[in-house]
This record gives sequence, structure tokens and C-alpha cells, in this order.
Amino acid sequence: MHPPKIYIRNDEHNVLRVAKSGVMLDSLLASFEQGYSAEAIQQQYPALTLEEVYGAIAWALANADEVAQYVERQAVVWDQKRAKAAIRPSSVLQRLRALRDQKASVTP
Repeated sequence: MHPPKIYIRNDEHNVLRVAKSGVMLDSLLASFEQGYSAEAIQQQYPALTLEEVYGAIAWALANADEVAQYVERQAVVWDQKRAKAAIRPSSVLQRLRALRDQKASVTP
């Protein structure tokens, strides 16, 4: 008998990933909740097989409470990251904003 396939894994940052890929479960589920078919999702994430997409969706549906808690935790993490970025934007973002402001001041 073959060992069971793993469709969802928890990475070193406590982020749920689909199979062995770097695709976040959040991203896949966002597409699914927007009405995309498993086939369309697989096209969006070519690193995934169709089986992995279906497996991840099935796992998420079977573990809805755990997924809801995870999504809430992730929302807090992203809010914290956005707040930190707002306080101390990256040098790339600072340059982009400067270019935008420069262009806006030149354009009539």
C-alpha cells in the first residue's frame, strides 16, 4: 500500500502550502471562492497538478474550522506587515513614490 498523499503542508513560517509547491492555500482558496474551477486554478498555478488542486480544495472543505482559524491568523499577520511597511517603507517603494510624485508635479 502507498503512503497517503499530502495535499497541504505547514511550512517553516506556519503558512499552509499546497503539496510540495510554494503556493499558499490562501491564494488557491481565494480563486476557488471567486468561482474559478479547479482546472482554471491549476492554470493559474502551473506548479500544481490538477490532483493537488482538487486535493487542497477537498482538504479545506473537510477542515473548514481549521481553515477559518488559519485565515484569521493570516489576516493578523498581513495587517502587521502592512503596518510595519507603512511606518518604514522599503527603499524601492520610496523611489517609486518619488518618481510618481515627480511625474505628477510635471504633468499638467
